[in-house]
Amino acid sequence: MSKSSRQAQQRAREALEAQRKAERARRQRFTIAGSAVLVVIVVLGILVGVKLTGGKHHAPAPASEVASSDVVGPLTTVPASALEQVGIGKVTTLPSMTTGQPLLSDGGKPLIVYVGAEYCPYCAAERWAMVQALSRFGTFTNLGETHSSSTDVFPNTATLTFHGSSYSSQFIAFQGVETETNQQKGNGYAPLDTPTSAQQALLNKYNAAPFVPSEAAGSIPFIDFGNKALVSGASYSPQLLAGKTAAQIAAALSNPSDPIAQAVNGTANAFTAVICQLTKGQPGNVCTSSAVTAYQSKLHVND
Repeated sequence: MSKSSRQAQQRAREALEAQRKAERARRQRFTIAGSAVLVVIVVLGILVGVKLTGGKHHAPAPASEVASSDVVGPLTTVPASALEQVGIGKVTTLPSMTTGQPLLSDGGKPLIVYVGAEYCPYCAAERWAMVQALSRFGTFTNLGETHSSSTDVFPNTATLTFHGSSYSSQFIAFQGVETETNQQKGNGYAPLDTPTSAQQALLNKYNAAPFVPSEAAGSIPFIDFGNKALVSGASYSPQLLAGKTAAQIAAALSNPSDPIAQAVNGTANAFTAVICQLTKGQPGNVCTSSAVTAYQSKLHVND
């Protein structure tokens, strides 16, 4: 890698970290049951977003609707050749691998748990890669289409939502939790899904140091890949998606030279490498692709 490329990647990492710090400064952290100081904002202590004030006014974000086939189709059927060309892509933050943790499972299958919120722009960015990666192992039904908050950073970022959706796979299980809508209510957002006690326990334990970097602890989105790898925060900047419709984002993924494809497909390839560890390399046509095997080496997922 050239010096200029390394400097560009470093600037991207610094910019994304600055954005994350700004987001954390605006947002309430997860409440932890049984802690010495417990602030109860909504029933059962679910995550609450804090309304942002000031800045440019934007039109209200629309409520969720059923995702269009013009979005889901291109997103879940990106040509293998495009994924191979993207390879590692342009990913700012990779999953953190764990050691010595028990496998998280549901119904005899490795379990992946996602916790986010519809108002969250970082969740909006991450869902594109999540849906693409998970669609290589199974099938979603009833995905929703929505936008992030109109008053947060990266306003109205086009995205999907896991609320109300279901996922089926012979290889893995998936639980998607969206704790709040993008619709403001009082000083926060209207509540949506409440994490189960088991999901909250995962948040309390794994969305904190030493399992994730201390500067990312408590961030959303939070993703637990079977307790073997963790994500806290976005893998790339939502700025890449600014001004794009959901259909435009999905269409861009088939062009491996598009910056959106470099970020989304690259992140999906990283997630796929982690999932292939959970499935013991199944399905073979997915887990033996050059993009996935390159990430397995980069992430040391088989160590």
